[in-house]
Amino acid sequence: MNGPEVIALGEVMLRFDPGEGRIRTARTFQVWEGGGEYNVVRGLRRCFGRRTAVVTALADNAVGRLAEDLILQGGVDTSLIRWVPGDGIGRTARNGLNFVERGFGIRGALGVSDRAHTAVSQLRKGDIDWHALFASGPRWFHTGGVFAGLSDTTVDVADEAMAAARRHSVTVSYDPNYRPSLWADRGGAERAREVDLRLARHADVVVGALGLAGPYPGAIRVEADEVPDALAEVAGRLPAAKVLATTLRGVPSAGVNDWSSAAWSQATGFVAGPDMPGLHVLDRIGSGDAFAAGLIYGLLMSACGPGDQPAAVCGPDRGRRSGQAPGHGPPGRAGSEHARLRNTVSGPLTGVEPTGGPLTTDCLKRALAYGTAYGALAMTTPGDVSMASLAEVEALAAGGSAGVRR
Repeated sequence: MNGPEVIALGEVMLRFDPGEGRIRTARTFQVWEGGGEYNVVRGLRRCFGRRTAVVTALADNAVGRLAEDLILQGGVDTSLIRWVPGDGIGRTARNGLNFVERGFGIRGALGVSDRAHTAVSQLRKGDIDWHALFASGPRWFHTGGVFAGLSDTTVDVADEAMAAARRHSVTVSYDPNYRPSLWADRGGAERAREVDLRLARHADVVVGALGLAGPYPGAIRVEADEVPDALAEVAGRLPAAKVLATTLRGVPSAGVNDWSSAAWSQATGFVAGPDMPGLHVLDRIGSGDAFAAGLIYGLLMSACGPGDQPAAVCGPDRGRRSGQAPGHGPPGRAGSEHARLRNTVSGPLTGVEPTGGPLTTDCLKRALAYGTAYGALAMTTPGDVSMASLAEVEALAAGGSAGVRR
């Protein structure tokens, strides 16, 4: 099978980066591509070497073709892009733009998106032949709350796609990824929570699962020692979910973050991920998506899979289906000059093969190690998507340092 192994559904925007400056005073910008769901498959392709594709829509003009060119540079299959004829001024359909400051010290990161009336926000049920797409043999489908937050119709498209993936025994993952600006005039946090629960019930794996704790997004701050109970609460709301995973971030300053992760599964219960206190950050945007990419890679390639059905995800044959905003609360103290992963799993992370088998604690720890390391490395380079290699991820996950390599 030469088609994509992992498919994402989401918006791809152009990100305008003023570097160390401010949006309101910038005269030049570096341009990247990015999007909450797209970043996951871009990382899976560029770093982890998996075949991936993105389902999205772009207005067919020079701006849309620039986005396509950037996607192609990342190695993601563009054949599933739906091209919408442009009218010359973007009245009927346009492409999303995202202006993002990285932040520094006491000044936090700032995002200003210009994404109303985009081509992808106008997708409707029936526009995509999901049966044909999933019948072609992908192993994993990923989408999230950023795409669902674009419009009422994209909620229905996500629901349609996730349900179709389930029917074809494709593993489904979902990341709530709450963005207040997307829901401000559509019912706010309460409506976002309603949509997230509707869609997450289709998912085998929920990334950013702490975003579903409490009565609505942002209602509670989950401290490190409360994470097991919070994930158990989310598991009670999503009885079909096989794996719940989350990042844990403390923010002493824009340039120093405490970074960790945790997960829960039906097979293992709560599992603590690696801990990286005092991580020095250049650009945090996209780090949660990088975590999701590493986690998915670990679950795809380890001798394990989410749930109680062997090989449903990781085996060479898919069995019957197995079923960031990142979390809040500091996982540890800042101050480590050379951040290292703590609580790493035993043994090297290299050489894993998709052999299938039941999910074990060690398997889940390995997946968390990949996700945590890749997310950490994503914060050391500019742009939504990481420039890290698999060798760098594996070295960091095994406890590597920031020493010079010669």
